[in-house]
Amino acid sequence: MRTFSDLDYVQTNNQLQPSYQNQELTLCAEDCSLLTDLYQLTMAACYTGEGIEQKRASFELSVRRLPEGFGYLIAMGLEQAIAYLAKLRFSSSQIATLQATGIFAHATERFWSLLAEGSFTGDVWAVPEGTAVFANQPLLRVEAPLWQAQLVETYLLNTLNYQTLIATRAARLRDIAGEKATLLEFGTRRAFSPQASLWAARAALAGGLDATSNVLAALQLGQLPSGTMAHALVMALSAIEGTEEQAFSTFHRYFPGAPLLIDTYDTVAAAQGLAAKVNSGEMELTGVRLDSGDLVTLSKQVRSLLPHVSIFASGDLDEWEIARLKAENAQIDGYGLGTRLVTGSPVNGVYKLVDIDGIPVMKQSSGKVTYPGQKQIFRSYMEGKVQIDRLGLVSESSLDQQPLLQLMVKEGESVRSPETLTTIRQRTAASVASLPEETRRLHDPISVKVEISEALQELIKETHKQTTEAQRHRDKL
Repeated sequence: MRTFSDLDYVQTNNQLQPSYQNQELTLCAEDCSLLTDLYQLTMAACYTGEGIEQKRASFELSVRRLPEGFGYLIAMGLEQAIAYLAKLRFSSSQIATLQATGIFAHATERFWSLLAEGSFTGDVWAVPEGTAVFANQPLLRVEAPLWQAQLVETYLLNTLNYQTLIATRAARLRDIAGEKATLLEFGTRRAFSPQASLWAARAALAGGLDATSNVLAALQLGQLPSGTMAHALVMALSAIEGTEEQAFSTFHRYFPGAPLLIDTYDTVAAAQGLAAKVNSGEMELTGVRLDSGDLVTLSKQVRSLLPHVSIFASGDLDEWEIARLKAENAQIDGYGLGTRLVTGSPVNGVYKLVDIDGIPVMKQSSGKVTYPGQKQIFRSYMEGKVQIDRLGLVSESSLDQQPLLQLMVKEGESVRSPETLTTIRQRTAASVASLPEETRRLHDPISVKVEISEALQELIKETHKQTTEAQRHRDKL
């Protein structure tokens, strides 16, 4: 594959025309500096032109509103965010490509020097992955020179928004299905991109699922991939070798531990045939999978025929459907989660400036107000359950409350070792278990109350007052 330096660009009709088109659109770590919205770069160029690019700035990433039907979120994606910050660099070929666009014709030479010489040198405070959070609470805060803190917005939002969504769905699925159920992530073919499928698999495992069918994700994460079989194999072998029963026997010979998919033709008939082999001692069957039909009725029929065989279900399942199946006493031991796990209502995180050069700032747009100043979440418990959260300033004391945001990166260097999936999964389970029942329920959940501290309330009033007075002064000029 050619690199940026291999391309001979000619600008015509406001479009950048390479000597050939690279339609693969693949992504490697070196590309991530350019994986950003244009305005991050244009703002950085403007800051540099005005000589304020090195002013210390604080940005906080939070969610204004939880997705509909959610009472909490499980923070996820921090590990990939930190890895991105550690590798943030602009190569000479990338800079040349940006210059060739003509967009930055009025940018100063200092801007280009900044990109060529710069790296992330700031601090990052964040809640550990697997922590339950609520609306208007910062999952992460970046404290860095203004140009750096601005530039990283897009990638951080992409990483944390998506993984937080998947981890939350996984945690809810585990909470509803129970600890004994086997939950597998099957979402690779439905995830929004190959990269997203890897992040979805990681977040799902960290959120409470047992395994993923994504081979690359599993191996990169030090896990064993897990899966069953598809209808195509049953149809192909049945057509060539004669019967569905022969298809089962053939696949079972190569993969004796894998569940067999039994709903290609007649589910009950397939179960009857397998029961005869199991009862005669001809086959030791570990499990079967149902992917369609009335799962309640079918699972009960299959259970009566194969009482000691695990029954696995799949097919556009989510936490609401699993709750229904359990309520109707479906005989299901495990679930495959795909489309509805890796898609659905987005986590609409935002990344907003809260402090610049020691000056607290806030956005006052209708419906999009932000809180000024560097903040901390103080959590209190009663009898092991989250009782209340207090959103305050970092300068406040925690009293008997637990501060959630922790220092993760200091002056561009990570100060914490990467956590294992097991550690994060355990934190997720503990976080969910600590939530009130009304927050965990699927129907009309009620989030934990988040109080605004007196000090933060006072800062909000003062910042609003100063902003209003400044605007009135400008209006008089």
